[in-house]
Amino acid sequence: MTQPLYARPNTIEEAVALLSADRWRLLAGGTDFYPAQGNRPIRDNILDLNGISALRGIERTGAGIRIGARTSWTDIIRADLPPAFDGLSLAAREVGSVQIQNTGTVAGNLCNASPAADGVPPLLTLDASVELRSATGTRILPLPAFVLGNRRTALRPDELVTAILIPSSSAGGRSTFLKLGARRYLVISIAMVAARLTVAGGRVAHAAIAVGSCSEVAKRLTVLEADLLGRDADTSLAHAVQERHLAGLSPIDDVRASAAYRREAAREIVARAIARLAGAAEDIAA
Repeated sequence: MTQPLYARPNTIEEAVALLSADRWRLLAGGTDFYPAQGNRPIRDNILDLNGISALRGIERTGAGIRIGARTSWTDIIRADLPPAFDGLSLAAREVGSVQIQNTGTVAGNLCNASPAADGVPPLLTLDASVELRSATGTRILPLPAFVLGNRRTALRPDELVTAILIPSSSAGGRSTFLKLGARRYLVISIAMVAARLTVAGGRVAHAAIAVGSCSEVAKRLTVLEADLLGRDADTSLAHAVQERHLAGLSPIDDVRASAAYRREAAREIVARAIARLAGAAEDIAA
């Protein structure tokens, strides 16, 4: 039997050249890699990305904010980011333990494509895109076009995620993140929500709301977002959330919760997230 290969390139160019020549299993933070491997022998070629420093870090560009693929959740927590990123920072604190946050990467969370991936809802509210690199070039996909389903992404075998891109237009307003689980810490969510509101003149000028763990992939509640526009940004705003706004969700029954409970829980935490942001807007106005 042929022994699997191991490579640890130092540059993106080296990595994509290797990807173009053979099949590799990518290793970055390893927080999903090793649990999935278990005690089985490794039979795949392993491409270790941890030597590529260019893949880590948060950079402000003319187009917005660029988050390198190897950026850890602790990097997100510690970064000096606008209030629009508060939801992403709060989600980062919910990704496992501190040790997992120190090691796990933002891109790894997306590539794992779990319906309960904490990073996806806040990135959806930030209109994030995913930058993909191969030996033949670079392509950029909106996040909903990258995460396709449970454990499914649009990443090709010859590609590497190099960054998550947030446009300047999404850096406005404030955001938050709420997660419901069977216990307070170290838990896979029953339902979670990220919300971002921009307020002008005491009214909602922009709304972005995404729910996770209630469908194969996290989803934006576009009907609710439209219904919030122009409303007074006070704590009564939470009463705008109705059952019909969650019609696009498709929760399942599993060991953590029933589909009916998930749907009701999602409605409640969406309302709480909106109330939290609207309350903050009232405080600023005062």
